[in-house]
Amino acid sequence: MPDHIRYDLLTQQALRSVVRNVLTDAAKKGLPGEHHFYISFDTRAEGVRLSDRLKAQYPEQMTIILQHQFWDLEVDEEGFSVGLSFGGVPEKLGVPFEAIKGFFDPSVQFGLQFEEVAESEGQPAVEGAKPASKKNPAPAPAVAPAPAAETTETPENPDDKPPGGAEVVRLDRFRKK
Repeated sequence: MPDHIRYDLLTQQALRSVVRNVLTDAAKKGLPGEHHFYISFDTRAEGVRLSDRLKAQYPEQMTIILQHQFWDLEVDEEGFSVGLSFGGVPEKLGVPFEAIKGFFDPSVQFGLQFEEVAESEGQPAVEGAKPASKKNPAPAPAVAPAPAAETTETPENPDDKPPGGAEVVRLDRFRKK
């Protein structure tokens, strides 16, 4: 047993539960006001469900935007599924929370970016998360290149940076080196 508390793992679990809670509310009540979500995920991760066509188009990572036209958003403890249209073709995606690499709500400049944390004392490598704060600029989630889901909007700025200066703090700053 390690001689220290794995705050990086505990924080990751807590931040993934933020995403789960927000999506659960959206599934029950819809999106309030101007809220909408960019969700980036690893298409190779265990449990991700995509059509072969989308896997070929997005072999490593994909970003979906839940805003105006999506359907059948279902959330459970392990992940979520949602219906979107890609190039006029309806698709149902399944995404485990562990596969999520980034979550961003541009309406309130809130973002989370999950990244790999180095192995420690025999522990397998896990993902870490960077919550929004006022320390470092937040990288925007990688927006899927065209053809993106036609029922969603793409960012207006060409540099793929979130408007307004959302910020994130790195967890490794607090980790014992």
